[in-house]
Amino acid sequence: MPVVAGPSAGPSTIDKMKMGALMGSTVGGIMGFIGESLPDTGTVAIFQYGAGPNGVMRTLGKYMLGSGATFGLFMSIGSVIRSEGPHNDLWLRAQGPPMMLPRQSPLRPVRQ
Repeated sequence: MPVVAGPSAGPSTIDKMKMGALMGSTVGGIMGFIGESLPDTGTVAIFQYGAGPNGVMRTLGKYMLGSGATFGLFMSIGSVIRSEGPHNDLWLRAQGPPMMLPRQSPLRPVRQ
């Protein structure tokens, strides 16, 4: 018979940091490719001004790598900050069974 795992505590802080860095670098790389988030970067700048002496691929790679690294760093820091703190405990306590309150109708008087 397989062993059933108990309730898990969820991903660790390091896992959340890795996931934030991965999501941020992906979004930053795409924005570096498009180049509309910052003026004069990405494909838009290459179309407007040319690639320069480095060529199209090297220039576009620099834009994508710089944007991806920057946004990935900020996203990983933000995901760690968001996952730590007193709000996490409140969320975990809210996941318990619901508290049932007796219904009191304003139309009927309460009998004693």
